[in-house]
Amino acid sequence: MPRCPWHELPPGVRAEAEDRTGPIVQVTLVETGVVSDVAVILETDTSRVFCKGVASDNPLGWMHRNEARINASLPPPMPRLLWQVDRDGWLLLGFEYVAGRHPDLNPGSSDLPAVAAALSAMATMLTPCPAAKVQPATTRWADHIPAEMVEGNTLIHTDVTPYNFLLHDGGVTLVDWSMPCRGAAWIDTALMAIRLIRAGHSPEQAEAWARGIPVWSTGRHEAIDAFAAGIASLSREREQQRPSESHLGPLADAAAHWSHHRSKPRAGTSRV
Repeated sequence: MPRCPWHELPPGVRAEAEDRTGPIVQVTLVETGVVSDVAVILETDTSRVFCKGVASDNPLGWMHRNEARINASLPPPMPRLLWQVDRDGWLLLGFEYVAGRHPDLNPGSSDLPAVAAALSAMATMLTPCPAAKVQPATTRWADHIPAEMVEGNTLIHTDVTPYNFLLHDGGVTLVDWSMPCRGAAWIDTALMAIRLIRAGHSPEQAEAWARGIPVWSTGRHEAIDAFAAGIASLSREREQQRPSESHLGPLADAAAHWSHHRSKPRAGTSRV
């Protein structure tokens, strides 16, 4: 989806944002992401702010409102929401700026331990779930995964694309908390395993990486099996419903590959 240039926003919207930032001396377009109608870095003489927003006719605008509501419940180092502008058909959110780069998920990447450490730390920090009125995983995936397989009391991110991870000297920051839910602590690790498979890892390699994250061992085999099968089914449905989004096909293929691997009999077990 093409982004709206900053200078094409209504003057009142830009003026109100500048009231919060101070005089803006430079605007840099952020190209990653598919939901926001505008995403920029706003720079003043003394600071930077990451700003993203949606027009009122964006059917996914609820995600930005959800993120604004959730933000105060997130512990550091998640970026703070500094301000929001809601007027003239636009909602803008201004966040603390985090400098960093996105991780490389390819096999052999030196970034993989840092990603694992970030997921491990998050599972600890976000248990019990610190946010009120968060959608339960049992509701999120009710049509695809039995409730007892994903229930839990951890705030999970659920959108673990590498574009939402920023690596920097202080570690890793996970951004874009627009669609979290409350569920089993191992779910974000499972979703990242699918991303690793998409990046070229075998299912065995992805699961070997996941075993380095302590919460992975809390997932029962049958729960992870059911999750893998359910996400594979859901991912294929999304690909068929949104054929214009080219990234959905490879992700669905990776989920299917993992689910097929999980469906094979394990040593010491039998399946009929």
